[in-house]
Amino acid sequence: MNETTKTQQLNDLKARSRLGGGQARIDAQHKKGRMTARERLDLLLDRGSFREVDPFVVHRTTDFGLDEQKYMSDSVVTGWGTIDGRLVYVYSQDFTVFGGSLGEVHAEKICKIMDMAMKNGAPVIGLNDSGGARIQEGVVSLAGYADIFLRNTMASGVIPQISAIMGPCAGGAVYSPALTDFIFMTRNTSYMFVTGPDVVKAVTHEEVTQEELGGASVHSEKSGVCHVAADSEADTLYQIRRLLAYLPQNNMEDTPFVPTSDDPLRMDDELNAIVPDDPNKPYDIKDLIRRIVDDGNFYEIHENYAGNIVVGFATLGGRSVGIVANQPAVLAGVLDIAASEKGARFVRFCDAFNIPIITFEDVPGFLPGTNQEHHGIIRSGAKLLYAYCEATVPKLTVITRKAYGGAYCVMSSKHIRSDLNLAWPTAEIAVMGPDGAVNIIFRKELENAEDPIKRKAELVAEYKEKFANPYVAASRGYVDDVIEPKETRPRLINALAMLSNKRDTNPAKKHGNIPL
Repeated sequence: MNETTKTQQLNDLKARSRLGGGQARIDAQHKKGRMTARERLDLLLDRGSFREVDPFVVHRTTDFGLDEQKYMSDSVVTGWGTIDGRLVYVYSQDFTVFGGSLGEVHAEKICKIMDMAMKNGAPVIGLNDSGGARIQEGVVSLAGYADIFLRNTMASGVIPQISAIMGPCAGGAVYSPALTDFIFMTRNTSYMFVTGPDVVKAVTHEEVTQEELGGASVHSEKSGVCHVAADSEADTLYQIRRLLAYLPQNNMEDTPFVPTSDDPLRMDDELNAIVPDDPNKPYDIKDLIRRIVDDGNFYEIHENYAGNIVVGFATLGGRSVGIVANQPAVLAGVLDIAASEKGARFVRFCDAFNIPIITFEDVPGFLPGTNQEHHGIIRSGAKLLYAYCEATVPKLTVITRKAYGGAYCVMSSKHIRSDLNLAWPTAEIAVMGPDGAVNIIFRKELENAEDPIKRKAELVAEYKEKFANPYVAASRGYVDDVIEPKETRPRLINALAMLSNKRDTNPAKKHGNIPL
């Protein structure tokens, strides 16, 4: 065989590999409104940057006639490329080959890429589109899943791990994405569940569609499994690119610097009027956030889940920050089970990857009621408390209005190692609201008063005068400074610069026991 023939053979094999399960199956994928595995990678990565590994791999199974059905590259495409010039490792499951099912060599390819990502300190992105375990390979496919799960766990907190659900993801397959840092889903074309509609019907007699059971809307609004839901595959991949712009490559790096023309000394007079005079009137905390961060750009995570707390990424003075904020426009910004766990997970991610945490606080307390108590609000609230206490990255807190009771302690208070705590003049720092406090402290006096309503109004006014301000806390050093709202941006940017060399550690231990 001469050189020209060998080259032609190589090109023919690579063309065969790129064709996956064949043109008919590619056409079927397109008819469902889905891209192929390689088309997705082309859109996700910088143009021309993808380098595939293992394009010649084929499965080794001979049972059930599979020895007659071999496809180059098997059912997953793996390799590396760049996003905005920064290295990432990727795998993209190919639904045109055995429905993207995971067998022995499929798992080996993913494990190889994950091992390379760990050794070289770069994010790993998985594009999931799979029918699950390859039944014909039996326990070997289950072993492959477990090999991946172990690597997900070992990589946690070392390199960012991102999962995109681009089609079906069912059974044991859901646990690899669940172990990663962020899950993206595409509305109407992707779904996740442990057991499918047929099993649900057989066991519980419930009639439910795939979308109703585990679609993007369900997981982004009800379960909280999905962090970002997009309207199309292209938008899903674009959102991943957006997210990566805020993240370091690994846990040993600082966050990337993003040049901005937004003046670090810029003040915004509108902030002085953003908190209503009526302490019971809501306002949108996102308006406040956008007025403070660079260029008004705020990348929200879990936007449609537990809306009473807001989390996401932005830059301040060009540096990435994680933002956690109570949302007075939803349930008055109260902390409940879902909000506590949403906040805790986000805080722990930021701490793992050296991303400073900025907390905007307006919280009336924890949500009362038997439903919350019976479902473990104590444990969930403790998760958020634990996350803030454990975090050693720079932590800045701005109290805009209410900071009541245990929720004051939890939301990055000075007492749990927050580095700088600022308050606006509208801040109210107390054990509880004026009404409740007066009912407890002056119960007997009110019972014996000639005019209980008038006397209560007087006592509430006195309580507000004393506690509905930040100065008692400031007099004890629990608040480092009281500032005009318009000063918030320059003060936070200055504090981040001051804390740029912060070093803090936790006691030596294998790991703590977060109240799961």
